Amino acid sequence: MEIILFEPEIPPNTGNVARLSAGLGLRLNLIEPLGFSLSERHLRRAGLDYWPLVDLRVWRDWKAFREGWGGGRIIAASARGGELFSGYRAERGDGLLFGPETRGLPEDLIAEADRVYTIPLRPGVRSLNLSTTVGFFLGVALSRPREGGGAL
Repeated sequence: MEIILFEPEIPPNTGNVARLSAGLGLRLNLIEPLGFSLSERHLRRAGLDYWPLVDLRVWRDWKAFREGWGGGRIIAASARGGELFSGYRAERGDGLLFGPETRGLPEDLIAEADRVYTIPLRPGVRSLNLSTTVGFFLGVALSRPREGGGAL
């Protein structure tokens, strides 16, 4: 399983996701353009001293990612709809795709995904924090038996 952040904008969110990636041994894919520099203090601070443990790939754009990524299904998270996130069953090689904090995933990327899941929110709430959402999905993925068994 891999985490894919499409055009992330907020350094502490990406730093927190990097920390999750390091702790769980999952590759973190960042799709440019990024809303920050990878050397930014807030990004580094949120990731603490775990950055050397992060398996990080940075891609120049979505097309380069799709051409170079060797994974399996693309599982998109969207606040605008999809299946209930608790129904997600991880498969080896899944790429969990999350959009930028202020605008979410573009419709064309959602349409390209193999599956789309959502976390139901109460009326008036547009979205959750990016790193919280990634944590929700990883929690579901790690707490359920995987299709085909084995490690992610």
